[in-house]
Order: sequence, then structure tokens, then C-alpha cells
Amino acid sequence: MTSNDTPRTRLAALVRELAVVRGEVTLASGLTSDFYVDMRRATLHHAAAPLIGHVMLDMLEEAGLGPDEVDAVGGLTMGADPVATAMLHAAASRGLDLDAFVVRKEVKSHGMRRRIEGPDVGGRRVVVLEDTSTTGGSPLAAIEALREVGAEVLAVAVVVDRATGAREAIEATGVPYHAALGVADLDLD
Repeated sequence: MTSNDTPRTRLAALVRELAVVRGEVTLASGLTSDFYVDMRRATLHHAAAPLIGHVMLDMLEEAGLGPDEVDAVGGLTMGADPVATAMLHAAASRGLDLDAFVVRKEVKSHGMRRRIEGPDVGGRRVVVLEDTSTTGGSPLAAIEALREVGAEVLAVAVVVDRATGAREAIEATGVPYHAALGVADLDLD
């Protein structure tokens, strides 16, 4: 890595270094793989997290989903949480308004009994996030919860796409899918 590398190139190098674990592993989807991308090692890292925020903002803006089109970002806890926070901070550093939210796996049984935490997303334009996606199950669950409260889901955006069906599953619902990095970027193809 050099100081002249693009943020996306620097992010890919950090994800390769910090998050790629080689060896057979069973994924949350039940599929087995020769590698695991433990994105929490990157999304919670002091150098990688800020890059994630900026790379994701840039990617969405290039897709026509800039600060004037998107009100809030977030997704199913836990993979999406640090990505949303990184984007919230990156947007603030650019003088942009962007809220974040967290979608719980189920409604809280106490307190406000909310499934979606953070600023109210009803009637707002949102992008669903995920750190890495295999089958698209987590973003699809988040989309359903967000639509139930009246949010307008504009897209799904993931940091790393494993190229194992998530894009196809999400796009089959009519929701655009964007990925900052793919397996080729991580030398996993």
C-alpha cells in the first residue's frame, strides 16, 4: 500500500490482511467454504473502518444514491452496525446529513418494543447495508422489516460480496445490489 493508492485499493488490502481467514469453514448459510471473511476484524479496525465509510459513500454516490437521495443507512444487527456507523461518521466529516439505524433480529420484548432502532425511518429513503453477504438472507430480512414500518428501500450495499448468490436473491426482489469489493479484489477467486 502506498499513500497514492485509492481508498478502495487501500481498503481491499486491509480486508485481505485483517479479515480473510483461510481454511474450511461452515458459513451462516450452512454452506462450506475454503475461506472466511471475518469483516468485524476490518469494520472495527481503526484504519479500515474510516475507509469503509468513505468507500461505501463514494460507491453509492457513483450509483446515483448520493446525499440528496438517501436519508439513512443500516441493516440487520450485527454485521451492518459498524458499516452504518462508519458511513454516518464519513458523511459527517464531509458536512453531509446521513442517519444510521439498526434492525434487530426480532422485536424487543421490553422498553419501546422496537425492531428498528435509531431515528424513525418510516417514510424515509434508506439503503440496507451488510459487511459481507453470502445468500442475502440478512439484507432480505432487513428489507422486510423496513418496508413494514414504511421505509423506502432504495438499494442494498455490501462491503464484500462473496459471489455466492446474494446479488441474485436481492435483485430478484427488485432491489438494486451494490458491492464495494468482490472475491477478486481479495485474491480469493
